[in-house]
Amino acid sequence: MNHPLEVTNLCTDLGRRRVLTDVNLTVGSGKFVGLIGPNGAGKTTLLRSILGLIPTRQGEVKVSGLTGNKARDLIGYVPQRHEFAWDFPIDVKGVVMTGRTRRIGWLRQPKAADYQAVHAALEKVKMVDLAKRPVGELSGGQRQRVLMARALVTNPDILLLDEPFTGLDMPSQELLLELFQDLAASGTSLLMSTHDLGSAADVCHEMILLNKTVVAQGTAAELADPELWMRTFSVKANSPLLRTVGVRS
Repeated sequence: MNHPLEVTNLCTDLGRRRVLTDVNLTVGSGKFVGLIGPNGAGKTTLLRSILGLIPTRQGEVKVSGLTGNKARDLIGYVPQRHEFAWDFPIDVKGVVMTGRTRRIGWLRQPKAADYQAVHAALEKVKMVDLAKRPVGELSGGQRQRVLMARALVTNPDILLLDEPFTGLDMPSQELLLELFQDLAASGTSLLMSTHDLGSAADVCHEMILLNKTVVAQGTAAELADPELWMRTFSVKANSPLLRTVGVRS
């Protein structure tokens, strides 16, 4: 199978504390993969390490066979919504255009191809009619779709999604989920960190159980051993968490 994302023996420290140890994982072409783990497991740190935003102690990240800056150019990143300055005076299309800054070049003007890419990305997330709206006037679900469009504007091979459903109402979650499934069906790979264990088990092609390292990776059926979840979340055999993900001790 073609693997747009391959992470091998990755270790990351924050300060003097080891956060990730010997992380190995793959995300196949057109796969929607959930990144699952307790608070403090290193999920956001892993996404940022893959992006090169946090220096790693060792290991390798390959995207479609490439490493370094060439690999990062093939990644789209959707951070948690609170990380964006929504009070900044900019409209929707302006935010999406910032996703092409590396390709346009600093202090250079966008070209026709850049405007076309922005329009195409907004079409994917069903936001064309709000292109000129100030981002401060958007709802939570609309803001999440703007961040999605910004990540999609370079046609990445893989999308990294950091807790995209947090704080959204159910209709907004369903719209996003439909978008994720459409992207996967069209060949884009997605790696999504989430606390919604039941939903991930239901909709993701695979899940990665993470707690400082990868405990296991596979389909819901392949992760049916309750010991894997007990090790990942440090829970006992009678934990409600096991029922949430549909495994029995």
